[in-house]
Amino acid sequence: MITIAVSGKGGVGKTTIAAGLARALARSGRQVIALDMDPSPNLHLSLGCGKSLDPEKLVPLTGREDLILERTGAAPGAPGSVFRINPVVSDIPEKFGIRCLDNVLLLVLGTIRTGGGGCFCPANAFAKRLVDSLRRSTDVLVMDMEAGVEHLGRGTTKGAEILLVVVEPGRKSFETARQIAKLARDLGIPRVFGVLNKVKGEPAPDLIRELGEAGITPVFALPYDEVVAEADREGVAVSDLPGGGIFAQRMSELARVIQERSG
Repeated sequence: MITIAVSGKGGVGKTTIAAGLARALARSGRQVIALDMDPSPNLHLSLGCGKSLDPEKLVPLTGREDLILERTGAAPGAPGSVFRINPVVSDIPEKFGIRCLDNVLLLVLGTIRTGGGGCFCPANAFAKRLVDSLRRSTDVLVMDMEAGVEHLGRGTTKGAEILLVVVEPGRKSFETARQIAKLARDLGIPRVFGVLNKVKGEPAPDLIRELGEAGITPVFALPYDEVVAEADREGVAVSDLPGGGIFAQRMSELARVIQERSG
């Protein structure tokens, strides 16, 4: 069992890589659950679940007030509420999972907002309990985290064996990656790997050195690919477009490297 959290600055290709990695691991024979933890969930598009999904299936679990109330005994935002910190979640994958290409099972969890939204402790308890349950019962769990560093502050990434930081050549992206790596160390995540994305030409040695100095082990570099950019614009899986097979091959290589590095 292995848990991979995919993180990075917004716009670096985090969701596309999370989806490609999940599908590559599934093609290699692993049972994979992909968890969309972004406040604006769109992992289903990159996983090839299709644009015609019932919108009800894409409502984040943390936003389903009836579900949170049923499982924790308190509604999200209820001030001073008493709730169950270990709610039953074992049936969630079967009830709310979406089967995508390559047999990847997708769950749309969403994120927890605290500022100005009242007490979200019941929803947070539900989310952490679900992530912990999936980590212990799933062959491979790939978590597409929200962009930036807030998810690390909330601790939902805690317990992941691997934090995969997607970085594009640019100062803002590297600074975000540096912050992510620091918080990952604070949470005790044992392996922080870096994927350089949208690289034109050879990766600059100074950028690779900076990653290492920040505590991020560079493991892979992906060139800029217009097919990937087109898939993002059209809201489809890269493999749905001509030329998408090259990206799938690269994701299979990335999956092999990660499995080797993780032991």
